[in-house]
Amino acid sequence: MHVFVTGGTGHIGSYIIPELIAAGHEVTGLARSDESAAVVAALGAKVLRGDISDLDGLKAAAAASDGVIHVAHRQDLLPSGGLDAVAAAELQIMLAYGEALAGTGKPLVVSGSIGSPGWENLGRPATEEDPALPGGDAYKGTLRVRNIVELTVVGLAERGVRSSIVRIPTIAHSTTDAGFLPLLIALAKEKGVVGYPGDGANRWPAVHSRDLASLFRLALEKGSAGKSWHGTEGEGIPFREIAEAIGKRLGLPVVSIPADVLMIPGYFGFLANLVTLDLPASSFITRQTLGWEPIQPGLLDDLDNGHYFPAS
Repeated sequence: MHVFVTGGTGHIGSYIIPELIAAGHEVTGLARSDESAAVVAALGAKVLRGDISDLDGLKAAAAASDGVIHVAHRQDLLPSGGLDAVAAAELQIMLAYGEALAGTGKPLVVSGSIGSPGWENLGRPATEEDPALPGGDAYKGTLRVRNIVELTVVGLAERGVRSSIVRIPTIAHSTTDAGFLPLLIALAKEKGVVGYPGDGANRWPAVHSRDLASLFRLALEKGSAGKSWHGTEGEGIPFREIAEAIGKRLGLPVVSIPADVLMIPGYFGFLANLVTLDLPASSFITRQTLGWEPIQPGLLDDLDNGHYFPAS
């Protein structure tokens, strides 16, 4: 299969391209700069110079492929428009893919988020069958637009596209992770203690980036149209256990941060609204349907491996 991949130089995409090639697929990766083109080529893919802001270019690349994996985002819009602008641009990209792939039955696999659909009051781990919530008074701004993106992708199944969403957990960990875990570790070093919100019982799902890459491949190869898949190694890890694993490696005390000092200028600062989320999610349907099984180290084992804590 000839697969068009966006975001192939990012944390997740840089694992997806080698995963596809190892499985025998031909890959073309989008690259907006000479530096990105060199990375895509080094990963073994053909290079298509372009930008995800060029909707006509995306449509042409999608139409020329046998399938699309889209994990890129308009990060360039963050300074001026914030996350709302990024999500709104993403919606236009999905509509463009719909035009290019309508009636073809070709796969379109798009990255989503375990955290975006707004399941805070489910009272149980979310499943793949739980839809993103379209909006309402409780779900405004970025959350609402992000969910509309997911609903749009799933809805393309009605137009003859084998479209699906891979919902990515809050933490995707690996030796090349530059996301949330390094932020937590840096914060702990700065504060001299490792904090967790309240009793730390709120659960965060996680997955190794290599396992996540294999899920994208499986969704591309055999995922049904209009489905959502969950890339979680378990239902969720209590935040306190994550903090304790970091504290163990850093030799720092692990302490509860009361609600009244969570926010700026409190311990977590701008991360306060994020760290309090409770986001348990099951991947049972994904495993049963696609035959996906995480085989890489789990989050706590990966933290214990030491690569998140290089010697200074």
